Amino acid sequence: MNRMQPDWEEGKRQMQAQLEKLWRDVENFVREGTAVHQVERHLFREALALGFALLGYFFSLLGAGDQGEQVVLEDGRVLRRLEGTRVRRYLSVFGEFLLSRYVYGERERQAQEYIPLDARLQLPEGVHSYLWQEWSQALAVHFSFEQVAEVLGNLLGWKTGVSALERSNRAMAELAADYWRQTPAEPTPEGGFVVASADGKGVPMRKPATAPSIQAHDGHRGPAKDSKKMAIVGAAYDAQPQVRTAEEVLQSLFRSPLEPKAPADAAGARKKPIAKAVRASLTHAANDGEEVNARDIVFPWLGEQVRQRDPAGIKTVVVVMDGQACLWGDAQAALGDRRRVEVLDFLHVTEKLWELAHVLDEPAQQRMKMDGYVFMLLNGQVRELTAWFRHEAKTRRLTPADRQKVESVCGYFENNLGRMRYGEYLAAGYPIASGVIEGACRHVVKDRLERTGMRWTVEGAQAMLQLRCIAINQQWDSFTTFRVRRESERLYPHTTLYEVEDWPIPLAA
Repeated sequence: MNRMQPDWEEGKRQMQAQLEKLWRDVENFVREGTAVHQVERHLFREALALGFALLGYFFSLLGAGDQGEQVVLEDGRVLRRLEGTRVRRYLSVFGEFLLSRYVYGERERQAQEYIPLDARLQLPEGVHSYLWQEWSQALAVHFSFEQVAEVLGNLLGWKTGVSALERSNRAMAELAADYWRQTPAEPTPEGGFVVASADGKGVPMRKPATAPSIQAHDGHRGPAKDSKKMAIVGAAYDAQPQVRTAEEVLQSLFRSPLEPKAPADAAGARKKPIAKAVRASLTHAANDGEEVNARDIVFPWLGEQVRQRDPAGIKTVVVVMDGQACLWGDAQAALGDRRRVEVLDFLHVTEKLWELAHVLDEPAQQRMKMDGYVFMLLNGQVRELTAWFRHEAKTRRLTPADRQKVESVCGYFENNLGRMRYGEYLAAGYPIASGVIEGACRHVVKDRLERTGMRWTVEGAQAMLQLRCIAINQQWDSFTTFRVRRESERLYPHTTLYEVEDWPIPLAA
């Protein structure tokens, strides 16, 4: 790995020579007929080397941060310059630097309370630069840590360890919750109503290691029989009404994959969600050690999203979820007295219908019967349908298990009657299926955390879920800026000391 050039004059001469060489290289590539991809690769490597030299020159011009024998803090305390300089390792995207700095404290062998050069440079807490952290984690939210390490190594020319990527992932995620609290959703006047939805998705977890042979990093291969832990995923978005008929829904549900879609005019084209945002969490330990339930994170967030999107409280809130009673209770608590329409996910309902079709109908008739069952539900005939199922169960020779299945589904429908007014929902233009939250579960959780062989700790999975949501919500640049500012404020509180310092630029030395 590279080392910083300590002689700034020699470093400057080398940079000038390097630039002149690059001009000659380009001219030679023209004469020799070199292919453009080879030229591009060469120039990229040389640009990294030049960046390393320039950054080293920058460090040289700043010196070691000597602010005299003593400094006086804002609270009146006097710190003295400790003996000698201390070396700190800094890993930039260009390579490694060893920075010699003066440090200040009350006495030797006690805490180094003030390091002028670190404060002036706003160095990160760890050894890796903020730019490296930003780039590496922008990749890590989409690809495995091993893949990211390989890609960065090929690009930058120095190796990145998987453990460093994992540590950086967790460290960056520590400020995700603070960022969300300080970044409210914008009001969305273009939306006719607000949609809120939530669901659970399992994350494969790594069991506590009992021997070194089965230890694994977050996201790496682990024991084959590890269990899953449920992540709660929430989605909020605004939407414009899209009126549909029962016939249109029926056709979309049961259209053959080989059957071409009917052309849709502008009015019939599916309207996209407006300002969609997602949030995901596992039940995890907070900083104070107390356990935080995932539902207590996601549902209050959904409530805040609704209030921020519609501060006047004039829009209807459409809540679309499956039949888990605990989720409906959480949604009611989060939304309070907001005017809302509760919709039982219709795709979930059709799964229940298929269960009964397999029990009550002959295989050759199941598709035709399903058309009729779905059409009745879409027209609000839930009671009539449950009465028919119970009648069929009584008149047919069914096993006790099959009779119990029929009764279970009928009871499920009756318990959710108020959420199955599909005819009214279609006429009002509301969504009746939770495709958005299903897509969010797949995109947030499955596509990154459920890849073959992956196993996670709670801490590692929670960090990845938070950063992945930030990326999916297109908040990455805003979040990384927020994070650097917050960490710098924590690490370097003595701004009045280093901002007024006349940093040395020894050009005349």
